[in-house]
Amino acid sequence: MSKKKDIRALTKEQLRDFFVKNNDKAFRGNQVYEWLWHKVAHSFDDMTNLSKETRKMLDDNFVINHILVDTMQRSKDGTIKNAIKLHDGLIVESVLIPTEKRTTACVSSQVGCSLDCKFCATARLKRMRNLNADEIYDQVAAIDKQSRLYHNHKLSNIVFMGMGEPLMNYNNVIKAIDKITSPEGLGMAARRITVSTSGVPKIIKKMADDEVRFNLAVSLHSAIDEVRTSIMPFNSTFPLKDLKESLEYWYEKTNKTITYEYVVWNGINDKKEDIDALVKFCQHVPCKVNLIEYNPIDDGEFQQASERALNNYISNLEMNDIVVNVRRSRGKDIDAACGQLANKS
Repeated sequence: MSKKKDIRALTKEQLRDFFVKNNDKAFRGNQVYEWLWHKVAHSFDDMTNLSKETRKMLDDNFVINHILVDTMQRSKDGTIKNAIKLHDGLIVESVLIPTEKRTTACVSSQVGCSLDCKFCATARLKRMRNLNADEIYDQVAAIDKQSRLYHNHKLSNIVFMGMGEPLMNYNNVIKAIDKITSPEGLGMAARRITVSTSGVPKIIKKMADDEVRFNLAVSLHSAIDEVRTSIMPFNSTFPLKDLKESLEYWYEKTNKTITYEYVVWNGINDKKEDIDALVKFCQHVPCKVNLIEYNPIDDGEFQQASERALNNYISNLEMNDIVVNVRRSRGKDIDAACGQLANKS
């Protein structure tokens, strides 16, 4: 038997052509497209404004490789972690993070991760494959549904901070965001989406050239090459000099402020020279710094720095007119916090 094609790989024009070639009206393609993306149908039988014969024809030719929320865990702070089963049986995780005024979806872009950050549980998983655009889209749609169900309002924000390095799956991430922001999809504003990267200079420049409208965050953690390479070995391939140049290019093209995500660890990056290097790095382009609480991943190699070290960072950044926020982690009790996603449930 020939393998059926995933229908969501087709454009609206290709769907319209399919119906014309099968002696039907082109507008049927528009109807199916709306069911697939705006209404997020998981079955052809859900498409109730199509005849049974049309639905059977679709079922004979195509599949909808939708995701399945395999297990859902709820934290005592309201955070929800989803174990997402993909059509081939692989698992990724996504997280709903609620606050008083908004809900944020933290979504994955790869099964495992392409990079090797030593402090991140996901990086210890083998990268199995990139997620398709529809698999990324489905995570957002599922969390939007949970936001409405448990928090009585639609999803507010999206961050690409789940499993994987988004820029190593750039084409599918962009396709997913295009669908998420389209009125024919979820209709979310691009300004409410943040793509977080460990720093792939060539792709950061490409994003700038592509005139993307979402926000950029960089997982920095040190502005000293030797320190950063010791905790993020890929930095030897993409050193800070190249990263800085790409971020200057990004700002020149987009005029968008960059967010640096930064964890301070005891004995690793908690000294005065670490703070001075970060302050200097921040002066290259307009930015803000999010100091993130560290979430242990069992082995004890990395330990959260003292409050004194954190306060030293805050005072020095503020003294140099750099916006700094401290981000306390959510969902730690269910391994849903930043850096903890490793398919544990």
